[in-house]
Amino acid sequence: MEVSNRLVTLMALCCALAVSTIYYHQPLLPQMAASFGLAPTQAGLVATLTQLGYAAGLLFIVPLADCRQPRQLALLAIAANAVALLLCAAAPNFAVLCVSSLLVGVTAITAQIIIPTLTGLATPAERGRIVGSLLSGLSAGLLLARMVGGFAGANMGWRAVFLLASLSDVLLLIVVAKSLPMTTSLPTISYGWLLRSLAGLVREEGVLRYCAASGLLMFAAFSALWASLAALLAQPPYGFDSATIGLFGLVALLGIVASPHIGALSDRLGVRTMVLFGAMALAAGFACIAAGEHSLGWLILGMVLLDFGNRAGLVANQSRVFTLRPEARSRLNTVFMGSYFLGGAIGAALGNYGVQRAGWLGLAAVGILLSCAAAVINALSPREPSSPQGETRP
Repeated sequence: MEVSNRLVTLMALCCALAVSTIYYHQPLLPQMAASFGLAPTQAGLVATLTQLGYAAGLLFIVPLADCRQPRQLALLAIAANAVALLLCAAAPNFAVLCVSSLLVGVTAITAQIIIPTLTGLATPAERGRIVGSLLSGLSAGLLLARMVGGFAGANMGWRAVFLLASLSDVLLLIVVAKSLPMTTSLPTISYGWLLRSLAGLVREEGVLRYCAASGLLMFAAFSALWASLAALLAQPPYGFDSATIGLFGLVALLGIVASPHIGALSDRLGVRTMVLFGAMALAAGFACIAAGEHSLGWLILGMVLLDFGNRAGLVANQSRVFTLRPEARSRLNTVFMGSYFLGGAIGAALGNYGVQRAGWLGLAAVGILLSCAAAVINALSPREPSSPQGETRP
């Protein structure tokens, strides 16, 4: 069937609201740390645990969409996410905040249920465009979270931000209940077999392994910056507050506009070319960020390059993964996005380590090494056939 532009737009909005809950904390980390008497970099544990939780949710919840009604699964996840956000808002100490943040990540996986569901309804010729549009929604959610988190945190405190995020889940619940298409002909599969089949997919699909590995490394590089940026900008010579730090999320606007075009370009040029371009953009971005301590211009240029590089790798790799096995799209997405956000957790930890060791230069070194490793993995991946799995490239 042909997927209407209206449905794609609505589902992109849902992706934005769903993913935003794992990014609200980023401009607030110094404020959180101060409220519990910690150093700014210590609050980076919240970012790491949120990404780990998201990877766990992808592994243990998203595969169910291959044998359970995706709409019902998404509604349960949204309700649980709202509760986890309220727990963050009420956290009496840092330990409870960390556990609550992990639960926020686990339950924030609605977008990763929507994307394979809608992709499964698309024709091969429009798949890259639709994936790019939905990922634009993800990027909009990231931008929304950083800006709202920064401004609301500066004016109302970080706890109010989590309360507002929980309320946004109510809107998400309504839109998903009314608009996400029902899936027909779902097979009857046991949960144990479903999880075991993930290992089979990894073992049998070499393309999936390479896409997952390069995606892990590229998002690790991207997350290394964003998990440590607030702590760096809160220190001299900048000394910005959370509202100002939130404004740095505006660099994602260019990427949001570009995502559908990146998807279409990936359809024409091929995944390996696009991923290589993305990895090179990431490395160049971190070279600019090395000078970010003394030049706001170089920092912003580096952030723009990082956003484009990460987006190019994500759109290209995910589009390719979805061509492998139509009957297992949710599980393929689980392996790919689970690896992707595991990379986010690894990158958050490495970014904070690099900053503690050598400030801006340490962060840049971590990012460049991860980007180069992604380029090498991509170069080793199989070349794309002109007509993968019997589908004609547009």
